[in-house]
Amino acid sequence: MIPTSPPDRDFPWWLVALALLGGVAAWRIATDEMYLQVLDTLRRGILITIMVTLVGFAMASAMGLLMAVMSLSRALLLRQVARFYIEVVRGIPILVLLLYVAFVFAPALVAGYNWLAEEIGWATIRTRDFPLLWRAIIALAIGYSAFIAEVFRAGLQSVDPGQIEAAQALGLNRWQRFRHIVFPQAIRTILPPLGNDFVAMVKDSSLVSVLGVLDVTQLGKVTAASNFRYFETYNVVALIYLTMTVTLSLLLRRLERRLREGGGQARRGS
Repeated sequence: MIPTSPPDRDFPWWLVALALLGGVAAWRIATDEMYLQVLDTLRRGILITIMVTLVGFAMASAMGLLMAVMSLSRALLLRQVARFYIEVVRGIPILVLLLYVAFVFAPALVAGYNWLAEEIGWATIRTRDFPLLWRAIIALAIGYSAFIAEVFRAGLQSVDPGQIEAAQALGLNRWQRFRHIVFPQAIRTILPPLGNDFVAMVKDSSLVSVLGVLDVTQLGKVTAASNFRYFETYNVVALIYLTMTVTLSLLLRRLERRLREGGGQARRGS
């Protein structure tokens, strides 16, 4: 049966159930000494997880937007370069990309820098001077940039070409058309899938633990291996990730609704 009201107007019973489960879990953690010890250990990795996600997603968004603009360019070479990058990166699993960037791309980058540094008289560096944390961030940024590029491309193409032609007739240059006409309308289409990628990156940031980065997952592995309390440790790990992802999902849904209502008011006003 088709619901009589929009799904986004439903009372969030799922959130109530989740809040009750979260409350029970929080009470258990607060009253159990073992849970408190695990949480005290894992909280040090929360900032690392947040940093990896925020920096990686910002870099991925910038790279994705660039690839999207290139894929819509009038220049054949730029379109082909963008398509080559997107298809290659999308075809490589994130875990493989992490290992490749950490142990192949990073040493090659250091070797290239050292060659240039020797030519111009700068000090050389060692591969170990390239932190694993930043190798992980770069790998996540590269991996997600290909998917985000497709999100941006679809959003930019959703804008009515007639409005772009009208802006061009008014004398707006390409940057002004993009800034004032194309992007403000495209963001309403872009935001939902972009938010999904953001939430997905929070979860995929756990993969940086394979490089020894001390995020929540890595600290959980170390803690469980030392105290053999796998049940308590991974309960706390799951609760931390669930709290972050659900909070982000609610914030993004609220932002999406405000943008949609703002767009509707603008159309009525016009």
